Amino acid sequence: MSEREIPASAPGIAVDTIAAISTPPGRGGIGIVRLSGPLSAAITAQLVSLHQPLEHSRARLADVLDEQESGREQIDQAVVTYFAAPNSYTSEDLVEIAAHGSPVVLDLLLRRALNLGARLAEPGEFTQRAFLSGKLDLTQAEAVRDLIEAQTLTQARQAASQMGGALSRRVAPLKESLVELIALLEAGIDFAEDDVDVAPKTEIARRIGPLIPPLVALEATFARGRIVHDGLTLAIVGRPNAGKSSLFNRLVERDRAIVTASPGTTRDLVTERISLGGIPLELVDTAGLREAFEEAEQIGITRTREALADAGLVLVVLDATQRLNDEERKLLAAVVDRPALIAINKSDLTGEAEPAAFLQEDRSVAMGINIPVLATSALTGNGIADLRERILALATGGAAAEPGLLTSLRHQQAIAAARTALLDADRANASGIPHEMILLDLYRALWALDSLTGQTTPDDILNLIFSTFCIGK
Repeated sequence: MSEREIPASAPGIAVDTIAAISTPPGRGGIGIVRLSGPLSAAITAQLVSLHQPLEHSRARLADVLDEQESGREQIDQAVVTYFAAPNSYTSEDLVEIAAHGSPVVLDLLLRRALNLGARLAEPGEFTQRAFLSGKLDLTQAEAVRDLIEAQTLTQARQAASQMGGALSRRVAPLKESLVELIALLEAGIDFAEDDVDVAPKTEIARRIGPLIPPLVALEATFARGRIVHDGLTLAIVGRPNAGKSSLFNRLVERDRAIVTASPGTTRDLVTERISLGGIPLELVDTAGLREAFEEAEQIGITRTREALADAGLVLVVLDATQRLNDEERKLLAAVVDRPALIAINKSDLTGEAEPAAFLQEDRSVAMGINIPVLATSALTGNGIADLRERILALATGGAAAEPGLLTSLRHQQAIAAARTALLDADRANASGIPHEMILLDLYRALWALDSLTGQTTPDDILNLIFSTFCIGK
């Protein structure tokens, strides 16, 4: 597994020309075929009949012609935009042909481009070329994929912030200070015989110290960043007829789950994805937990227990009109150490002023429970707004949104490795270890930060990252 040094600017790395359809499959108002590479302009001139010559950053009207035995016939009109190297997304000559979104026309253009010397682009290859040429660092390139895949406005904002270099800007001053410290120690070693002062322990400690807290703070953002990026699953569990499906419908704001007065209506898992405060949340309505004799209900209860085990958050629904049963006591004991909420539903029927008082009737349960409890009524809607706020607070851990969040495990591991290496260097310095050994730790920290932005990254990791992109981006 080789490591590669990515130059600050490397135009002309690729020698071939790639082509792909850059708009989603299916019919649409506009469809785009994109080409990048040295033959882009020449291939385009043969693909379409341009009304005017191509000019950098100018849109040109063109006719899309179909080759037939009787001659060439126009089947569509297109707008062609040309970007000359290095002033393009990929730093290469790049052309975008925007025709009407007919799959037949787009396929014709792509096939003809391939016949004229282009190669079908690999997933993410346009963005990979932008990264390799220095147009984007790796965190910005990953943000392109995240923006395309965003399902909530918060996800889109986070991706746009990262595309703008928010994460890179948080890391840059730390890396600059680290490089200065490395240079100081290297100079002291290389020129020890030329009266260059060797940095004292106090100076090294003074320089390492301020680098660690920002890394700790940045690593802490992963808790929220991961949730913004990936979302969470919330399992709604409880006894039959406690109102789980009704609360589920209230949260998704439509009648998604069937609700009847008969216990055990829900036999299988019902899922729905919502956005709660910009956090993608998958709600899972489950079968009621009780002793079951019918095979279908038994299977549903088994799936409920599986969903409960897999969920990142748990909402336990209790019936305000019923005393706790053994199944509910076991359920509460099972979630006591997990992110969970207790909803005392049907509170409109009891008028209970303090929801926690409901649990006080069973002292053995109440004394061991430290889970937030709130009263709700799926019928009237009382407590639903508070429930949404509690779920959001539980999901984010109370962490505030900020620019430059760590959104992937790769990011978190790089920052953690840099922090660990700096702590090792600080301990080595305090123990009087020779500077040559301290430098090993400092270089480990530098390589970790470089891997974050992609300046030094194994080829197989790069290939894995870009293979998750869609073709044409």
